Amino acid sequence: MEIEALPRPELLQVADTVARDKSIAREEVLEAMEQAIQKAGRSKYGHEHDIRATINPTTGAITLARYVAVVEEVEDEVTQTTLDAARKTKPDAQIGDFLVDLLPPIDFGRIAAQTAKQVIVQKVREAERRRQFEEYKDRTGEVVNGLVKRVEFGNVIVDLGRAEALLRRDESIPREHFNNGDRVRAYIFDVREEQRGPQIFLSRTHPQFMAKLFAQEVPEIYDGIIEVKSVARDSGSRAKIAVLSHDSGIDPVGACVGMRGSRVQAVVGELQGEKIDIIQWSQDPATFIVNALAPAEVAKVVLDEENNKIEVVVPDDQLSLAIGRRGQNVRLASQLTGWDIDILTESEESDRRQERFRTCSQMFIEALDVEDVIAHLLVTEGFTEIEEVAFVPLDDLASIEGFDEEVAEELRNRARVYLEDRDAEFETRRRELGVGDDLSSSEGVTPSMAVMLGENGVKTLDDLADLTGEDLRFLLLADKGEHTLDSIGGLDDNALRSLLVLSPLGAAEADAVIMAARAHWFADEPVAEDGAAEAPEA
Repeated sequence: MEIEALPRPELLQVADTVARDKSIAREEVLEAMEQAIQKAGRSKYGHEHDIRATINPTTGAITLARYVAVVEEVEDEVTQTTLDAARKTKPDAQIGDFLVDLLPPIDFGRIAAQTAKQVIVQKVREAERRRQFEEYKDRTGEVVNGLVKRVEFGNVIVDLGRAEALLRRDESIPREHFNNGDRVRAYIFDVREEQRGPQIFLSRTHPQFMAKLFAQEVPEIYDGIIEVKSVARDSGSRAKIAVLSHDSGIDPVGACVGMRGSRVQAVVGELQGEKIDIIQWSQDPATFIVNALAPAEVAKVVLDEENNKIEVVVPDDQLSLAIGRRGQNVRLASQLTGWDIDILTESEESDRRQERFRTCSQMFIEALDVEDVIAHLLVTEGFTEIEEVAFVPLDDLASIEGFDEEVAEELRNRARVYLEDRDAEFETRRRELGVGDDLSSSEGVTPSMAVMLGENGVKTLDDLADLTGEDLRFLLLADKGEHTLDSIGGLDDNALRSLLVLSPLGAAEADAVIMAARAHWFADEPVAEDGAAEAPEA
């Protein structure tokens, strides 16, 4: 019996309405309806059957049919049949074809209708999320406006018009409260696929949110005349922003502040009263850091570029201002500049300088067997090591006020004799410790280093090659009895960094020593056609 599918124009009207309201394709809505009808059909005729539903996109007519696959060997008698059996009803059937049995339209009961509705809603929601993801995946870094749709445990669901986004509690400014219907402005910092579907994540604490707000308020930033170089924020409390002008005639700080502070106050109002320091960026790290520590005054800075560390000396009465409440000022300055900042008062720096002067003077007195006046003169001229005295050009030493060539020559000789005696002692101690000749003669390894390594159990070239540069610097610290490879694991990053600053080797020097020790590993490697040694397999 031929089953005629009746036109259902109301289905097409529903599909058009849903597609328009949800901003998704009409075809996706029809596909969701087909799957819902298909699920209802399988519930009626049995889930083991391959029931398929189709909706005519022109008339809305629903066709429900059972499909049986034509196969060589039947594995499932319900959904498959042999070629011979198929040709009894369809003479031209081939392997891979389907026998299609049209089924009468099903009468949706209450449960079937509810099930179909759930399937349609789920499929439409999935299609809507796919559309949202495609629309917003390339909009990361934008500032958007939306309305608060609901608040769930401090997390805010924001309606952006064509999508929903999530503003988590930890991405909201502290003590900030939202009610349903409130207008909110936020920064899109991530759009990603998750188990429950694509998600748009917003933030009001992200440093770039403040940078984007300034770009909206300051036309010079939007036009590229002024550039925001870096931002550091303690959300809801204080922030620092570094700006640079590409036009010498425009003051970047003044442009961001605006007439009577109008521009910066607009940003402060959006950020719930967050105090903002606008700082002029400088290519010179010392100048930039001094600017970043404002409003504190800085007396002197000492850069350690190798360790990305800087010591800042401030007047005694400026210490609390430089550090800030709970260390806020120096922490934000460190984030803004990317440097590790250590604050000292002038009195602390003076005490440390005097202690270093005394220590170096005492070393020269004992090593060179000279009076304290000569030792003080050497330290005053910048000499801090015996090696510097032993190998400095004679003219440089003789040019010190109160010295002549005879005194300079005598000092050099005494320094060299001292170093020879010290190296002889180190050599004897090295042999007692059993440190190999290959290690002691490796490039960059001094006699004192060989002894210190031996005392820490590093006695062969392979032992040295197995270390990292950080391990080597740690073992060469002066109080070697406390610093072993076993104790390095118990230190956090900050404590380890603070200790390594005291090491006699810098990071680059230590890495060079380690690479020189590993050179023999590759000496016997096969040589490639271009002459380079082939790297060993991992």
